[in-house]
Amino acid sequence: MKAWRDKEEFKARVFEWADRLDVRVRSLAVRPMRSKWASCSTGGNLNFNAELLGMDKKLSDYVIVHELLHFGVPNHGRLWKSLMRAHLGDYESLEKRLRRT
Repeated sequence: MKAWRDKEEFKARVFEWADRLDVRVRSLAVRPMRSKWASCSTGGNLNFNAELLGMDKKLSDYVIVHELLHFGVPNHGRLWKSLMRAHLGDYESLEKRLRRT
């Protein structure tokens, strides 16, 4: 898969996943971030690292789903892992690829 065309295409993908996962996004920003790929707040605010725009869309999907699932599951426990696997399959390989970037 290729990189994102622009920020708007990326944001549309976030809302597509939010609909699939039945998550309400209050605000969405794509901006430079120093040490994280993304963050979310309990109030429904999402921030994504602008570097994701130049990455493979599958890696971005990993980050998007990862953050959206935290609205319902605040940790990386068994339930979260099960949901990641249900939506992305072998999410661990995507996680490893992301760590190498």
